[in-house]
Amino acid sequence: MESLIQEFIEYLGHEKGLATNTLESYGRDLRQYCGFLSEDASQTPETASQATIVAYLMMLRKQGKATATIARRLAALKAFYQFMLKENYVTKDPTDELSSPKLERKLPKVLTVDEVDKLLNQPDTSTPAGIRDKAMLEVLYATGIRVSELVSLNLGDIDFNEGFVRCIGKGSKERVVPMGELAINSLKAYLSKGRPKLAANPEENALFLNHHGRRLTRQGFWKIVKKYAAQLGIRKEITPHTLRHSFATHLLENGADIRAV
Repeated sequence: MESLIQEFIEYLGHEKGLATNTLESYGRDLRQYCGFLSEDASQTPETASQATIVAYLMMLRKQGKATATIARRLAALKAFYQFMLKENYVTKDPTDELSSPKLERKLPKVLTVDEVDKLLNQPDTSTPAGIRDKAMLEVLYATGIRVSELVSLNLGDIDFNEGFVRCIGKGSKERVVPMGELAINSLKAYLSKGRPKLAANPEENALFLNHHGRRLTRQGFWKIVKKYAAQLGIRKEITPHTLRHSFATHLLENGADIRAV
């Protein structure tokens, strides 16, 4: 089963150009599906029927999985079986007649301008980690880039002379995003006072480092944002993406063109 999943993941990466995070998500979902199949020695991805897949989806529902999670798992299975059909591993797609559950459309939680201001000023800038956190929050809010793009930044991606950041977005597409003065100043402070004290390896190219001197992960940054929100008593469900949504909303409230957000 694992070799089949790996073949599928490589196909998605090479033929479809999907982002690494998307590929990892597909891999996790399919391994969980194969784990379900392995409970019956006679079942494999090649022999699974529509009834088998319906039973799997019903199990997810009984486990209390969110509708969005079930929809994502089914989307992964549909893509997987389309690949298997194309490569002649199966003669029929058992997911063909299955429809994705309807999702409730929820607007992302948005922080007020005052809440954002407090969050941006929450890090203790007398410490290297606090200087880093301040810079990351300022850049995220000022540019509206994705959290995955933020933590993927390297030293050479910042152009202080022109005032922009170069990042790699979905589908490995490069884009250049301007930064404001506050973000630029916070980055300069981090590079001069924060990063040198976090860097364990002088050859490390990552811009934002954890306390081990390696690239800070998305999960690591999520914990940082949650910590500061809790310290401020912000009761809204907050994730690193909340800042991005807040950025877009504040732009629109101030008359920005929605096509530019």
